[in-house]
Amino acid sequence: MSSHRAVTLGLAGTGRIGTSHAEILSKLPNVATVLVADADPARARATATDLGVEFAPDLDTLFAAELDGLIIATTTASHPDLIIRAVDARIPVFCEKPVAADITGTLAVIDRTRHSRVPVQIGFQRRFDAGYRAAREAIRSGSLGRLHTLRATTLDPAPPPAEYIARSGGIFRDCGVHDFDIIRWVTGREITSVYATGANRGASFFAEAGDVDTAAVLLRLDDGTLATVSLTRYNGAGYDVRLEALGSEGNAIVGLDERAPLTSVEPDHSPSPYPPYAGFMERFRAAYADELAAFVDVATGQLDSPCTPDEALEAFYVAEACEVSRREGRAVEIAEVRR
Repeated sequence: MSSHRAVTLGLAGTGRIGTSHAEILSKLPNVATVLVADADPARARATATDLGVEFAPDLDTLFAAELDGLIIATTTASHPDLIIRAVDARIPVFCEKPVAADITGTLAVIDRTRHSRVPVQIGFQRRFDAGYRAAREAIRSGSLGRLHTLRATTLDPAPPPAEYIARSGGIFRDCGVHDFDIIRWVTGREITSVYATGANRGASFFAEAGDVDTAAVLLRLDDGTLATVSLTRYNGAGYDVRLEALGSEGNAIVGLDERAPLTSVEPDHSPSPYPPYAGFMERFRAAYADELAAFVDVATGQLDSPCTPDEALEAFYVAEACEVSRREGRAVEIAEVRR
């Protein structure tokens, strides 16, 4: 369902993802105005000029506008205050994950917003990807038979800067959380326990930040289904995000297309002539557009939030359990970290 009322949207944060969101929003037919602001006003002004959208010199000006919705694409530390400020102002909110940097902060936001009727949508764009949606339908329709194994990968071609890693929250909270969320979403099951391990064979700044550059996770779902998640910052072949859902009667594979960076060494195999995706913004461009279009429907009251802060918290609990497991070298029940 699409809104027929043209809306005015504010966007806080004009870094890489914020600028991409502003570009998508400016092209949606039912968005009349996009107003952007940033902690660096010059960057926000440049983005507004480049995209032909409106500029706000600061957040106070942004909030003073008559907004139908607010998109938050700022640094993680600012998410809780901006979500609460928007809800208190009765402005529907879309916020990139995570809700907050830790569980305590996430619970505080949920507590402050729980009794409000103002919708909050958290950005997990894989829920809007055509492949993941098809896998969800295949699993839930029963066409795969009994689901016995899921294998998920999030393999980045090159690491982000050291300063990003230091404030990222670690590979499970930053990268793996997408896999944990999508496994819950496609299966409709809860993750009950994890065993996680990691390695550092790349740049020293990962270990210096208490993080790892490569990780492997074994998950158990509440019906006994097993899932594995592989993560790395050093997949030189290219950006590789896949999900394999394997059942007793069939399988469904997400991300297995001509641009998957997989090299077969079988003698009769012909390599794909297409280059791999450069990164997540290219791979999930259509998903981001559909996600933001859905938020317009959320903001105008036509759709319930497709990913609430409570939903985001469940994936964050799994990431937290993985970090405990990696540090302590043992299996961890999700119940141990739940509050």
